[in-house]
Amino acid sequence: MTPWLLLVPLLLLTAHTAINALLLRRPPRNATCDEHVAVLLPLRNEADRLAPCLTSLLAQRGVPNLTIHVLDDNSTDDTAGLVRAIDAAHGGDRIHLSTGTAPPPGWLGKPHACRQLAAHARDAGVLVFVDADVVLEPDAIAGAVATLRESRVTLLSAYPKISGTGRLAQPLLQWSWLTFLPLRLMERSRRPSLAAAGGQWLIVDSAGYHRAGGHEAVRDDILEDIGLARAVKRSGGRIALADGSRLATCQMYTSWPELVSGYSKSLWASFGSATGAAAVVVVLLLGYALPLAAIPVTLVVDAGGSGPLVATAAYLLGVTGRMISAAATGGRVLPDSLAHPISITLFAWLTARSFHMRRHGRLSWRGRQL
Repeated sequence: MTPWLLLVPLLLLTAHTAINALLLRRPPRNATCDEHVAVLLPLRNEADRLAPCLTSLLAQRGVPNLTIHVLDDNSTDDTAGLVRAIDAAHGGDRIHLSTGTAPPPGWLGKPHACRQLAAHARDAGVLVFVDADVVLEPDAIAGAVATLRESRVTLLSAYPKISGTGRLAQPLLQWSWLTFLPLRLMERSRRPSLAAAGGQWLIVDSAGYHRAGGHEAVRDDILEDIGLARAVKRSGGRIALADGSRLATCQMYTSWPELVSGYSKSLWASFGSATGAAAVVVVLLLGYALPLAAIPVTLVVDAGGSGPLVATAAYLLGVTGRMISAAATGGRVLPDSLAHPISITLFAWLTARSFHMRRHGRLSWRGRQL
């Protein structure tokens, strides 16, 4: 077999990335919405980064019937006080603030907080779940609801532009589903296993949400966003992904230790088993990390042969896919894409760490044991 045939899988995957990038839904600017839309914001110890998010919610336009529901999930800082101060500075009585109860047995914190919030917005036609690290443009919610309705789906996951710590790790999220997930097939398919979602910004039809069981259906799911998307599919609904980078930014992590902790708590749940995780990691390392390491080796052992050219071509195909993904989702194209093999290696380490910490019962998040 000619060594050049080894490039075929990478070539097909890069082409698939390009096709998905062209098909990716993008919410329109300056849209309007006449429906009752409820924004649901769960908070736990978010006083240090809450203000930009909440201020951006109060600045939304094009949605005259918009309500903002905020839940303080037993914060130990001054999260609730800051919410009241921001509300007062914008005229008061615009934010519905409630205090959450501790999660009962069998519930994780975020699903329980989201369930309580949804109970306060039963009369809304659309529910918009937002995390505290997301900042929306003034026309973001109207545009996202317009895309939800135009695409005729039950749940829309609009991925914001990622900023802050993690330029090596964070863009792999968008790259992974653009490269490996057939977006239009996912929208049409009834298979719950064919699903992806990002919990930073979810837009969901209220009736479809409750028909799927809401967050009660994912009460103990670490990846409650993907779990909710699968529950929607099981109940007969449809889901879609969208590029929200023009309308939203998200600073998920502000430091390297926080990023490592965040990925460690959840990566283990992204795979069906440790065996499945190992298989995925090995394939990624072989396809996207090994070629760069193989270039100097083949220059020595196969000088004058096709080895160095094949290794270089494989590396460049991986970089090209990463560049396409970054350009399509508001990421940094260069020089970050050139470090794609390093990103894959970092992902492999984070995955191994996640399984190791889970095995030893050391997973926690924001002061709660998982």
